[in-house]
Amino acid sequence: MQSSANFRGIVFMCLAMISFACNDALVKSVTGVMNTGQIMFVRGLLTTLMVLVFAVHFRAFRPIRTILRPAVILRIVMEALASITYISALGQIPLANASAIMQALPLAVTLGAALFLREPVGWRRWAAIAIGFLGVLIVLRPGPEGFTPVALTVVACVCFTATRDLCTRRIGSDVPSLFITVTTAIVTTLVGALLIVPFGGWQPMSTTSLTHIAGASVLLMLGYQTIVLAMRDGEISVIAPFRYTSLLWSIAIGIFFFSETPDRWMLAGVAVIVGSGLYTFYRESLRGRKAVAQRSLAGPLE
Repeated sequence: MQSSANFRGIVFMCLAMISFACNDALVKSVTGVMNTGQIMFVRGLLTTLMVLVFAVHFRAFRPIRTILRPAVILRIVMEALASITYISALGQIPLANASAIMQALPLAVTLGAALFLREPVGWRRWAAIAIGFLGVLIVLRPGPEGFTPVALTVVACVCFTATRDLCTRRIGSDVPSLFITVTTAIVTTLVGALLIVPFGGWQPMSTTSLTHIAGASVLLMLGYQTIVLAMRDGEISVIAPFRYTSLLWSIAIGIFFFSETPDRWMLAGVAVIVGSGLYTFYRESLRGRKAVAQRSLAGPLE
C-alpha cells in the first residue's frame, strides 16, 4: 500500500514539475511583447476565474475578515512580490538558470524555519544549506560579472517565495487552501493591473500571445493541484526529491525552444544545489522517523 502511495505521489510530483516548467516557458515566450504587469494581470485573471469555480464547488469561501490575519496578508504580499520578480527575470535570463536558482527554495525554507519558527536544525543540515547557497553563487558566476541585477532578482524571488511558504505554515487549519489560493490570485491580478502603466503600458495581444498566457494559466493551476496531491500521497522524503525533475525540463525547453546552451558553471551549480537539497531531504526524513519512533515508545506509558 505504501509503495503504491509513493508511486502515485512521485507521478503527481513529476506532473507538477512539468506543468511549472512549461508555464515558465510560456510566460518567457511573451515577455518580449508584454510587460510584467500585463502578464500578471491577464494570467491572473484567467487563473482567478478557474480557481473561483473550484472554490464555489467546494464551498471554500470564508468571511472577508479572514484575509486580515497577519499571516494571510503577508503570504499574499510575498506571492505578489515573487510573481513580479520572477516574471521580470524570465525575459532576461536563461530558463535553466532561473530554474536552477529557484531550486534553492527548500534550503531557504529550512533556513527560515530555523531562524524564525525555531525549528531544530542540526549542524549537518546547516552545512547542507551553506553548500546549497554556494551552488547558487556558482550559478550566478564566481565573479562580479555574474552578479547582475537580473540574476539577483531571481535570488530575491527565492526569498519572497520562502517567506510565503513559511507564512502558509502559520495559517490555521480553519482556513481552506482554496480560499487562500482565491484571495492570492485576486490580489496578484489587481497588483498586475496597477503595474501595467508604470511598466510601459498596455500592449495589443496577438492570438498567439493570448493562447500562450491562457496555456500558462491552465498549467499553473494544474501544477498547484498536482503538487498538493503529491504531498498528500506517500512519504514526503521519497516524493519531495522529484521536484528536481523540473530542472531537466527547464534545460530541455531552454535548449530546444530558446536556443539556450547551459555552460559548465550552471551545471556545476545545479549539481551542488541538488546534492545539498537531496541531503537535506534525507536528514529531515531521518528526523521524522525518529520523532515517530519516540511517539510510539511513549504511547503505552500514557
